[in-house]
Amino acid sequence: MMRIDTSPTYYYSNNLGRILLQAMEEVLGRNGVIAVLKQAKLETRINNYPKNNSDKKFRFEEVSQIQNALEASYGIRGGRGLALRVGRVYFKVILREFGNEVGLSEIASHPYPVDEKVRLTLKRIADLFNQYSDQQVVLSQTETKFVWTVNRCPYCWRLKADSSICLQLVGLLQEALYWVSSGRFYSVEETDCIGKGDEACVIVVDQQPMD
Repeated sequence: MMRIDTSPTYYYSNNLGRILLQAMEEVLGRNGVIAVLKQAKLETRINNYPKNNSDKKFRFEEVSQIQNALEASYGIRGGRGLALRVGRVYFKVILREFGNEVGLSEIASHPYPVDEKVRLTLKRIADLFNQYSDQQVVLSQTETKFVWTVNRCPYCWRLKADSSICLQLVGLLQEALYWVSSGRFYSVEETDCIGKGDEACVIVVDQQPMD
């Protein structure tokens, strides 16, 4: 991937950035995170994670530099596989830290139909990012699919790629739907990506599980 210039600066909240680095640490280990941060030229973040508050100070560039560094360190296939794993852990920590606040925790135990639980989960996660970051997410649906559209995405921010690269978001949604459906697997695919020239990052989720 190549980095390309653009002018605005956007942010995740400090706590979302902190959770992301904690998820990386669970997948890669502390030494692995240090190596990736060095590769990403983010040495100032080594042993210096963002504070646990909602101040928007974790730059989009840091998120995309980490994504780029995973591929540089582990190869395209390995880096993207790790990004998926980080995304899954990212959801687990988000659920622990924000679950009650944004209404995620109540969904799994509520007697909604499963497809409604899936829709509500996708909506609450979109609301979380819209509230705590400059990431812009819109949820819509067709007869058979939910469509999660990211109009401003940190994972491919200022990157140029030949395929969809926002795998941490894909992993996050995969884990969220596995959790809310009590262990069922859903097809989650990023069909469009700003990094490869599309107007938005679009993640499509089948309304019915694969099993």
